[in-house]
Amino acid sequence: MSCKKTVTLLTLITSVCFVTTIDAQSTIDRHRTPWDTPDLQGVWDYRTLTPLERPNEFEGRTSLSPEELAAFTARTLARRNNDQRREGEADVRGAYNDFWLDYGSEASATGQTSLIVVPSDGKIPDLTELGEGRFAEIQARRQRGAWGPEDRNVAERCLLGFNAGPPLNPSVYNNNFQLFQTKDHVVLLIEMVHDARIIPLTDRPHLPGHMRQWRGDSVGRWDGDTLVVDTVNLTDKTSFRGSGQNMHLEERFTRVDEDTLLYEYTIHDPESFTQDWTVSVPTKKNSSPIYEYACHEGNYGMTNLLAGARNLEREQTDRD
Repeated sequence: MSCKKTVTLLTLITSVCFVTTIDAQSTIDRHRTPWDTPDLQGVWDYRTLTPLERPNEFEGRTSLSPEELAAFTARTLARRNNDQRREGEADVRGAYNDFWLDYGSEASATGQTSLIVVPSDGKIPDLTELGEGRFAEIQARRQRGAWGPEDRNVAERCLLGFNAGPPLNPSVYNNNFQLFQTKDHVVLLIEMVHDARIIPLTDRPHLPGHMRQWRGDSVGRWDGDTLVVDTVNLTDKTSFRGSGQNMHLEERFTRVDEDTLLYEYTIHDPESFTQDWTVSVPTKKNSSPIYEYACHEGNYGMTNLLAGARNLEREQTDRD
């Protein structure tokens, strides 16, 4: 290759990179608030077929080619087809068909093989001995006949949504949140259980350690063009993938382009996990409004569950 051609090629590559950088920066510049912070407002859809943990078939790989991603998407959609009939009792247990579910129909366009990006194997780190003991206790309560509503998880009781967080995590339906901003507050309105987190952007310190809340105590700040939300003071009545009440959660919201908001979170909980772990979820702009999801008003399942448990206890007493 001649020297002239080499210089021309390098100039072209440099120009493409420069234009890409300008485009990304111009998106950020166009979407700014009157007080000159990035405007992240809107409804954002965090549905994805990309799994939280990396499947064993993709061990050692962080991303897929477009062809591999298309094949993975097709296999996942076929496996999750809940309109398929099953044999016997399994058909009754799978009573939710696709009308009720909304996993989404696409994997993340990034091609990532898992939403977990740290550690590098794309897996949730092992639980510590304390974490394993806590998880076993929770599982024991779930598997016995419900002695009371407290034995069931907070999602079944309509106290918090199973994907509402914190942190947010893609699940079977209601995978939207709406973000509102003022100069000194951010509000995250979560579709699931119409939950709302009101997060100050002031220098207010976290609440004292003994003041614990269902969603913890969140305080926000700006790190350049990224909104960072720190949450502590969680309660032992909630747990995320084995976490404890002393988990420290860091969430990051970054506008990537016109229609993409990158949502990332890091779990720091050395009492429960052998190392920190980080998740990355590209969310998409949704032009539709969020409608109220009323969970308690239709939660006859909890009443029936408790009534069934009492009936089993009476049957056992009669046999004894």
